[in-house]
Amino acid sequence: MIRPVPRWEPDARDRLIRSALDLFAEQGYDSTTVAQIVERAGLTRSTFFRHFPDKRDVLLAGQHTLSRLFEQGIAAAPPDAPPLQAVAAGLDAALAAFAELQERDALKQAGLAAVISQALQERGVAEMTARLAAEMGMVAFRTAHVRWTAPDNQKEIGELGREALDELRAATASLG
Repeated sequence: MIRPVPRWEPDARDRLIRSALDLFAEQGYDSTTVAQIVERAGLTRSTFFRHFPDKRDVLLAGQHTLSRLFEQGIAAAPPDAPPLQAVAAGLDAALAAFAELQERDALKQAGLAAVISQALQERGVAEMTARLAAEMGMVAFRTAHVRWTAPDNQKEIGELGREALDELRAATASLG
């Protein structure tokens, strides 16, 4: 069924970003098409291409929006807040704007983290250590994916994942 599409609707760019991020979380970046994004947003392909040259740019725009929200939240944290408290303020700001997307993604991430944690526990790792290692693995996974999709990236995703995990290992020493 072909439905009439209005010539102009407000917030087209934001709707495209939200639709793309929803679809990326649901079915993955590679499996998502521009046609699916515009259908979900209730817009046309021409509207998409007026705002973005390709789907990589819509992903980067979504990441830019989340980055801005995190930065604003961290800046609003008390000046004497320790690093994780400031991160929590940034997380609150980002989640407030993207609660539904984050809820779906968090459920998927939590499921994967639970599998990793369980596998570690089966190897004899203590529960809390296994949970922390699993969460660090998920952070490394997300970090590697972001770096891998960067336009100037020349590395394989596995190498980027190992680098991210090494960086996380070093960073935990400074948490106090």
